[in-house]
Amino acid sequence: MADQYDVIVLGSGPGGYVAAIRASQLGLKTAIVERELLGGICLNWGCIPTKALLRSAEVFNHMKHAASYGLAADNIRADLEAVVKRSRGVAKQLNQGVTHLMKKNKITVHMGTGVLKTATSVEVTGEKGTETISAKHVIVATGARARDLPFAKADGNRVWTYRHAMTPKELPSKLLVIGSGAIGIEFASFYNDMGAEVTVVEMMDRVVPVEDADVSAFLEKALTKQGMKIMTGAGVESLAVSANGVKARIKAKDGKVIDGDYSHVIVAVGIVPNTENIGLEALGVKAERGIIAIDGYGRTNVKGLWAIGDVTPGPWLAHKASHEGVIAAEAIAAELGNKDVHPHPMDRANIPGCTYCHPQIASVGLTEAKAKEAGYTVKAGTFPFIGNGKAIALGEPEGFVKTVFDAKTGELLGAHMIGAEVTEMIQGFVVGKTLETTEAELMHTVFPHPTISESMHESVLAAYGRALHI
Repeated sequence: MADQYDVIVLGSGPGGYVAAIRASQLGLKTAIVERELLGGICLNWGCIPTKALLRSAEVFNHMKHAASYGLAADNIRADLEAVVKRSRGVAKQLNQGVTHLMKKNKITVHMGTGVLKTATSVEVTGEKGTETISAKHVIVATGARARDLPFAKADGNRVWTYRHAMTPKELPSKLLVIGSGAIGIEFASFYNDMGAEVTVVEMMDRVVPVEDADVSAFLEKALTKQGMKIMTGAGVESLAVSANGVKARIKAKDGKVIDGDYSHVIVAVGIVPNTENIGLEALGVKAERGIIAIDGYGRTNVKGLWAIGDVTPGPWLAHKASHEGVIAAEAIAAELGNKDVHPHPMDRANIPGCTYCHPQIASVGLTEAKAKEAGYTVKAGTFPFIGNGKAIALGEPEGFVKTVFDAKTGELLGAHMIGAEVTEMIQGFVVGKTLETTEAELMHTVFPHPTISESMHESVLAAYGRALHI
């Protein structure tokens, strides 16, 4: 007799384990199936360990510039092995934390590879052999993996994905990063700070192309100033890998083909959802290029089967997956008769994005260009960090905050930041957007002094010609 549950979650990343916890909180008998490590890619090989690496690089960078703070630091060096060891320790600590949360919330964990046999049953092959478990509802949260280049598969030696780049055997001397999205730029920033010679190649006409054009332009200047070579509107045509390095043929924006020699290459050209070989096709689940179609609550077109996170339409971010997990768990509880939960569908317009390069980037909502494309008449305001006392005192005067409003209603349409600590500040605008704020409420908000967050207030004032410190 198969084990019977109310909910089975297939995958234990930030979407899956949060969905399981919320389901259990709502009184549902819950199980989770995981083939590798609890916490998924985010905790073990993604968001968290990369931030540990970037923090080490940030401290190292500050140490190298100690003199600008009136301090003396001699014979500064980076111990790559120790930096990686610290990062892996952080990941291990959080993996153990998820294990504790599963026990605390009485969630049964089945370690193994799960395959859907029906919409409400999963065959798990793992440490206990093969077993079948069933539930009234199943949530697919199997995440995604790095996309390979068709002409150069990642080998872990010379050609890396993000996973290889997190546990390097050696520091690259000359690094080529293909792709300038969040993953590519974060690793470019890390290795540049650690002393590698870094080149970034981006097919689009600007780096971090999903961000506001002003942010992209500022970042390119900042990275170039830090010593990186940035090639936009360019594409890598071929990679020839040898034991000693990689020869890359790159077609530049002007059409010229450039041959370059690199010690290592990081491929950061997107992700592929982990939706093959888990039984979706046989069930007739609607999907396009592996991305599962869902409604605002996570329902697929097959009754009893739900999907969240990187297997569903983007943005492909950990916090989006977690929020979808809560929504799906609450919607399932409501279907099972719980009258005390009232889930709201996901609003993708209010999902923030953060990139932890140096300088940091954070944004939410529409860029100025997208707002105009959508038919809005806009008011946009920008405030530079050079006008902010706290940023100057920190020695971080490079950056700005930009806000975009509907000129007719005053609705906050988007906010875009680049500079120190902006990944912590963006949530203020996310709360504002969720509360459907206008410029009036933001202008009337008292921001503490001295903080970099005062730049948020000033950017709103600037949109209406009222900035005080520029």
